[in-house]
Amino acid sequence: MTDLPAHPDQQVFHEHRRLLFSVAYRLLGSAADAEDAVQDAWIKWSAADRSQVADPKAYLTRIVSNLALERLRSTRHKRETYVGPWLPEPVLTGGDASEVVTDAESVSMAMLVVLETLSPLERAVFVLKEVFDFSHAEIAEAVERSEVAVRQAAHRAREHVRARRPRFAADRSRQREATERFFAAATGGDVNALMELLSPDVTLWTDGGGKVRQALRPVVGAATVATWFAAIGTVTYQGVEPADMKAELVGINGGPGIVFSGPERVIATVTFDFDADGRITAIHNVANPDKLQAVADGTAHDLGTR
Repeated sequence: MTDLPAHPDQQVFHEHRRLLFSVAYRLLGSAADAEDAVQDAWIKWSAADRSQVADPKAYLTRIVSNLALERLRSTRHKRETYVGPWLPEPVLTGGDASEVVTDAESVSMAMLVVLETLSPLERAVFVLKEVFDFSHAEIAEAVERSEVAVRQAAHRAREHVRARRPRFAADRSRQREATERFFAAATGGDVNALMELLSPDVTLWTDGGGKVRQALRPVVGAATVATWFAAIGTVTYQGVEPADMKAELVGINGGPGIVFSGPERVIATVTFDFDADGRITAIHNVANPDKLQAVADGTAHDLGTR
C-alpha cells in the first residue's frame, strides 16, 4: 500500500480509507485497481475545497465510485478479450471472515463473478444500494445520473443478480467444515472423499489469464473435478514439484479458501460456492500470477460496509 503524503486533512481521509477500498473493490473485482482508485481519490480530495464539504464520507464515496466507474468502463474490453475465464482478484479476509466482513456474500468470488456480468452503471448502483445502503438520491448524485435512471438500473441489476445467485447457501460452519474436508482429501489424493463433497454438476472455473496453463473452459462434473484436484500431490504444477508444494487454509473473500504456494511464491487460490446442504457447487481457482499479489502480500482486508 502506498504511503499517503502528509496533509492536514489526511486523518479525515484515513478514517474512510477502508470503506473506500471496500466500495472500489466490489465495483472493480481487483485489489490493485481498487487501490489505484483510492489513491486517485486522495489526490482529488487533496485538491478539493473541503470547506464546502458538509459530509466527507459521502463526498469521498462519490469520488471513489466515479473513479471506479471510469476504470470499469476502460477495462471492459480487456476483460472481454481475456484468455480463458476471468475471475476476480482474490483478497485475504482474515481467519474468521465472518467477524471481518459484515456482509461476506457481497464480496464472495461467486457474487463478484455475477457482478461482472452487469453493465458498469448497474454494478455501481447495485453495490451502493444493496451492499452500502445508499438512497437512490445519493446514488444518483454519486454516479451523475437522474434518480429515475438509477431506480431503473437498480431494478435491472437486482433481477439479474437474483436470477444468478442461489438464495439458500449453507451456513458458515458447514462451509468451513466442507472446505477442511476438501483440503484434506485434495492434499491426500482421495478421489472418493472429494466425490462425496462435490455436487454432481459441480463446475470448476480456472483463471490462468494465458500466463500459466489452466483449463480455458469450465470443467464440469464431480468425477472430472475430483480427479483434477486429487492429482495435486502427484504432479508437477507450474514448475513446482509436489514435495515443494504447500497448501494452507485461509479466509479469502469473506469465506474459507485454500492458498497453494511453492518456494517464495503463491501459485493459486481456491474458493468455493456451496448449496444449502453444504455440497460444493462451484470452485474458483485463480492461478494468474498478476492476480495473486494481494494474497502474496499477506495483508488481510477488512471489507466491511460501514
